[in-house]
Amino acid sequence: MSSKLTVCGVCDYRNSSIPSVVWCSECDEGLCEGCKEHHVSSKASRDHIIVLIPEYQKLPSNILEITQKCPIHDAKYVIFCKKHDCPCYSRCVVETHNDCKDLNAIDDVIKNVKLSNAFLDLEQILTELSENLQRIRRQENIRSLTENKKNIEKEVQQTRVLINNHLDRLQERLMKELLTAEEKENKKISNLISSIQEREKEIHFR
Repeated sequence: MSSKLTVCGVCDYRNSSIPSVVWCSECDEGLCEGCKEHHVSSKASRDHIIVLIPEYQKLPSNILEITQKCPIHDAKYVIFCKKHDCPCYSRCVVETHNDCKDLNAIDDVIKNVKLSNAFLDLEQILTELSENLQRIRRQENIRSLTENKKNIEKEVQQTRVLINNHLDRLQERLMKELLTAEEKENKKISNLISSIQEREKEIHFR
């Protein structure tokens, strides 16, 4: 399944390995960007439902294991046997469902299912579930944004404390250096004044 998902089935048939971007459950193969465009515009496949590969990979494993083909004959299911509650290929009908009377075309069964109240209810439930999941994701994004904001505010506060501490230490060092320089200059001036006064005394005594 993984190789079928990652490589375009049409291109792979032509011996060209091109990454697939969508998955068509109807065709049971992945499609690249180019083949996807042809697929959605072709009359035979324009009604097929395609899903982006990342979204398809998120589906539960039991859903991914569902196939559109008969594993015995490797052919697409076309008949549904109501008695055995299973899809069949035309050869399956001949080989194992020959005595079954309640056989219907798969397309007709699907149409009837889609029109049933149970299907519509299920579709509504899935829609609401999808909306709830989107709402939860938005709430998680808001919580994540709030947490990030708190972390950033905390980092800013811590950085500010570090800067303030650094400025305090710098101020203290500069004040000490200024005080030391002032004391040295005062001492020089005092020594100079004392020297001048001594000279004046010597002059007066002469």
